[in-house]
Amino acid sequence: MPLYAGIDLHSSNNFVGIVEENGKRAFRRKLRNDPEEILLTLGRFREDMVGVVVESTYNWYWLVDLLGDAGYRVHLANPTAIQKYSGLKHADDQHDAFWLAEMLRLGILPQGYIYPKEERPIRDLLRKRGHLVKLRTSLILSLQNIVVRNCGVTLSGNDVKKLKEDVVGPLLEENEDLAMAGKVSKDAIDYLTRKIREIEVMVESKVKLKDSYRHLQTIPGVGKVLSLTIMLETGPISRFAEVGDYVSYCRKVSSKWTSNEKTKGKGNKKNGNKYLAWAFSEAAEMARRADAKCRSWYERKKQKTHFMVAHQALAGKLARAAYCVMKQQIPFSAEKLFG
Repeated sequence: MPLYAGIDLHSSNNFVGIVEENGKRAFRRKLRNDPEEILLTLGRFREDMVGVVVESTYNWYWLVDLLGDAGYRVHLANPTAIQKYSGLKHADDQHDAFWLAEMLRLGILPQGYIYPKEERPIRDLLRKRGHLVKLRTSLILSLQNIVVRNCGVTLSGNDVKKLKEDVVGPLLEENEDLAMAGKVSKDAIDYLTRKIREIEVMVESKVKLKDSYRHLQTIPGVGKVLSLTIMLETGPISRFAEVGDYVSYCRKVSSKWTSNEKTKGKGNKKNGNKYLAWAFSEAAEMARRADAKCRSWYERKKQKTHFMVAHQALAGKLARAAYCVMKQQIPFSAEKLFG
């Protein structure tokens, strides 16, 4: 008899629930996150196993890879699209595991994309670069505040990031405490700058833009790092049926529920890929500064709304352009984007 398994995964353990084709619960057990124990337990049902569902939690990589390498048909459940009945009086790991298996059995499982195992490490390395950039930015802002408070001098981020010239030290040298604060901050910023560059060099040496993504760098504001980020975070563009699906995945659409022209609430703004959201936000800022048509469109939008709304709108425009560039494999066209 065909069997369907659901695994509710946690940091140190998991709960396995298996149902038969008629919906009858056939097996339940809490297991340690031990590969041998998991494979031994599921191996008893392997011949009849139609599929195994794993919820897309922060630590799903190892389990999905383990089951895939063992020959199981693995499905990754999209937790943001799974709704529980609000009238439930009790729910636990057992309930969640069986619900995953039940959705697979009924053919209603909202599935997430299982990113290819061999490409994940380089994508995660590029994500680490983004993490370091955020840390560096926080240090730069803190150092700029110290300087402007005590010296009345405004330094740009580029001035602070200079490796060959220290413009901060001379400003704070008259006070021992401020000089120490400035030196510690500058040393940390310089260290992160070097590590960020090391990551960029490694990524650029290992990954090249695929043919379907080769026109990404024709989009205003999108350079080497952002084009690689967009390519690695997007995956196959074919998994997005419409441009709206992609822009939503990039978190560049408004989240609002309406009924009879009245606002009834908001949706989940964080549903989507935060790294693509960052990439297109960065691209929008660079395009606004360097591209005349993007800047003109942004200024017109800002006059009607607010500068943050205009920024988000421009980022959404660039996300739409990226979808068309990748889908149709054509260079960017400002005329098509802005009419």
